[in-house]
Amino acid sequence: MTTGTAQIASGQKGGDTAGVIAPPPLIYLSALGIGFGLDRVMKTGSLPSRVAVPVGAASIVTGAGLMGSFVRAFRRARTPLDPYTPSEAIVTDGPYRLTRNPAYLGMALTYAGIAIVSNSPWALVPLPVAIALIDRGVIAREERYLERKFGTPYVEYTRRVRRWI
Repeated sequence: MTTGTAQIASGQKGGDTAGVIAPPPLIYLSALGIGFGLDRVMKTGSLPSRVAVPVGAASIVTGAGLMGSFVRAFRRARTPLDPYTPSEAIVTDGPYRLTRNPAYLGMALTYAGIAIVSNSPWALVPLPVAIALIDRGVIAREERYLERKFGTPYVEYTRRVRRWI
């Protein structure tokens, strides 16, 4: 796979998809909204701005960078971003050399950065729940789907590259 993708034969698209439980951005945004609600109710704890702003901003920038690299890699491979559309290729280049899920990792980092910059520590409480939902309700389903669709090339890729980091 020198090109960084494994293509399927043209015309084999089919109607199959991973069957994820919800759009991943919606999972993270819902958890963040719940977290901000918790923070508003609890009104305890905060970080000094001189810490919160640079740490949160670094997390947002890193997360956004990962998400942007995910979009670029999928576009280069000509495979859809939408988890409800059949995949056309396994993407193994760019950030996919280091993690099988740079978009979800980027979303988690962005979420954490927003909570930190907003000085809303309680907003971080639902993040592990969101990550668990992504891991079990999105990633696990996508992995089963990709293994069914691409077989050995995908299995070999999963042996080389970690799920998260």
